[in-house]
Amino acid sequence: MTQQTLEKYLWGAATALRGTIDAGDYKQYIFPLLFFKRICDVYDEEYRQALEDSDGDLEYAAFAENHRFQIPDGAHWKEVRETTTHVGMAIQNAMRAIEKANPDTLFGIFGDASWTNKDRLSDATLTHLIEHFSQYTLDHASVPDDQLGNAYEYLIKEFADDSGHTAAEFYTNRTVVKLMTLIMDPQPGESIYDPTCGSGGLLLNCALHLKEEGKEYRTLKLYGQEINLITSAIARMNMFMHGIEEFSVVRGDTLARPAFLENDELKKFNVILANPPYSIKSWDRKSFENDPYGRNIWGTPPQGCADYAFQQHIQKSLDDQNGRSISLWPHGVLFRDSEAEMRRKMIEDDLVECVIGLGPNLFYNSPMEACLLITKNQKEESRRGKVLIINAVKEVRQDKNIAFLEDRHIDKIFKAYQNYVDNEGFAKVVTTEQILENKGNLAINLYARPEDSNNETTLNFGEAFNHWTLSGEQLNSSMKSLFETLEN
Repeated sequence: MTQQTLEKYLWGAATALRGTIDAGDYKQYIFPLLFFKRICDVYDEEYRQALEDSDGDLEYAAFAENHRFQIPDGAHWKEVRETTTHVGMAIQNAMRAIEKANPDTLFGIFGDASWTNKDRLSDATLTHLIEHFSQYTLDHASVPDDQLGNAYEYLIKEFADDSGHTAAEFYTNRTVVKLMTLIMDPQPGESIYDPTCGSGGLLLNCALHLKEEGKEYRTLKLYGQEINLITSAIARMNMFMHGIEEFSVVRGDTLARPAFLENDELKKFNVILANPPYSIKSWDRKSFENDPYGRNIWGTPPQGCADYAFQQHIQKSLDDQNGRSISLWPHGVLFRDSEAEMRRKMIEDDLVECVIGLGPNLFYNSPMEACLLITKNQKEESRRGKVLIINAVKEVRQDKNIAFLEDRHIDKIFKAYQNYVDNEGFAKVVTTEQILENKGNLAINLYARPEDSNNETTLNFGEAFNHWTLSGEQLNSSMKSLFETLEN
């Protein structure tokens, strides 16, 4: 199959569900079925190869060591395909049997979709889905890892486009992911961590980046935590679909119960990339005040906004020697009054290496401008006591209701980060003292403002709306701080 044919074939499974379930729920059925089909076809491929190697020894061909994953009797795709009634039950039983047979690698990977609810998915609908997936063989000879992995990412993107407000929970704009990976520059053997990993795009891209450079990507140690069950399962399937096997993606609440510990302390990582959920209100602020892992290094964030709880978790999880991080946030983290003290301490500790202001609509279904906050535990000598501010708000291409970075945008931003020098109207190196004089305010326009030849700026509607939103955020933050002061 060509890549286009494969993608059309996989998306056809989703179109079969239109009108039966919400678009936002497609992923919890389509991804598990795709993975189920893949591992069964690969099992058959391995079985045929073992038969050939052993001159037709059936017992040898079934040995566990000849297979990446075990498919128990009665749990193969072909056996489920023969089922005509209670199809959902047959699918569910097969998936649970496979998880049980592969406890170290596949436990819980198929999620918790309601396969047996015939009011949502009738036998006819499920039979149609199974027959659709049965059109092609998805073993390695027919569809290599790279090709299937690309198609899997295509599906994730399509589901994000189709699923409305929930898209940001599992998908990060892949052009931004590419920029984040370039800046972090992961190296073979390093540990990479994403505390809110979604569908795993940031982690996966680090491995693919090294692979494209011809470096040894299989020695990377990939770690991720994700609070949503089906999204964490999608991330694990995403790794396997790309041929990545050395990783650990754990379901759980990173703030309440961090998954990766060593000697009762947070595990340390060389690189952290993150696109945390922004401004969440439902989190245990009280526990964070006395955090057993010492993550409140700069203070405790307000109940209505946990952004700096995540940022402090990231900082506390960085390797003391070469730890570096990049996180994607709305611009509010750079200037909100309610977080000023924590931000000031972060700057005083000389941890912020660079702040990059990105354009609007890079978050799914949100007009907000994004920014990248880059920290490093041990800055290069020439960068100590300094922060590079890059104003790349205009380096973006708008396409309907979503924006993306073209290669020229990525190249311009990345080169500015590498050069770490002033670039009139685009990049500015400022000292930590200058920022602290501004009370720790990191707002991009305070330091790097694009100049117009007539000293006038004409905004399109999207830019004007975004500036209005940003001004409203600043006003709300100031008013909230004022009321808190008056109450005290």
